[in-house]
Amino acid sequence: MISNFISGLQEFQFLQNALVTALVIGIVSGTVGCFIILRGMSLMGDAISHAVLPGVAISFMLGINFFIGAIITGILASLIITFIGNHSVIKGDTAIGITFSSFLALGVILIGVANSSTDLFHILFGNILAVQNFDKWVTIVVAIIVLAVIALFFKELLITSFDPTMAQAFGMNVKFYHYLLMVMLTLVAVTAMQSVGTILIVAMLITPAATAYLFTNSLKSMIFLSSFLGALASLVGLFIGYSYNIAAGSSIVLTVAAFFLIGFIFSPKQHFFGKKVNKKHAEIQ
Repeated sequence: MISNFISGLQEFQFLQNALVTALVIGIVSGTVGCFIILRGMSLMGDAISHAVLPGVAISFMLGINFFIGAIITGILASLIITFIGNHSVIKGDTAIGITFSSFLALGVILIGVANSSTDLFHILFGNILAVQNFDKWVTIVVAIIVLAVIALFFKELLITSFDPTMAQAFGMNVKFYHYLLMVMLTLVAVTAMQSVGTILIVAMLITPAATAYLFTNSLKSMIFLSSFLGALASLVGLFIGYSYNIAAGSSIVLTVAAFFLIGFIFSPKQHFFGKKVNKKHAEIQ
């Protein structure tokens, strides 16, 4: 199996594009996901991943690249959610549920109007093996931009994530960094669309970061571990999908879910084995 995968990488351009794109998405998703986890915004990632669908549909109808429409509607959804949360008695999770379900429904209708059911399937569930050279380079450029912004504003993102009240007392523009993170989240969601689809994007954003959180107490360590797990899951998932002729995007998501399950069992923060040992020791006494 491994030899066939390696020979396929040497022979087929589409598999090379898929591997590079999957690794890049795994790294950048794992990085951004750490801030999403720390801010308790997992549902926001789910909302934006669904909210890009109308933009994709409009892009197809206008004959332009889907990145443009997806980014616009993704940012628009984040602005709407934040506005409702800040100017209403409705809680944030309710605003998220209303917004992402509305955008998703609108996207499905627009895709139907455009008569493009095949594209809808690929958008919802991804098709990493169909990534073209242009899409690969767009993904790389977006990832470089997102990682550069995180490196540049790391201290500010760190403080606003852990204690926004203290950050505001220090004179930081907390709203600016919130919207900055929303823009980066949208960019990552759009680039990950081709690999795992809009339905499974949230898994790549949240699961590697959640797994890393089980083993680290430092944000930097969490970012590096989450990025590594995201990249490793992308590699293993692509290998499984290609070798067994199954959906590579779903294989990637199931692989990262398996990593989380292992981490959940063996994490020192969970103390599963420690509890069993202590219980047996108490019974002996």
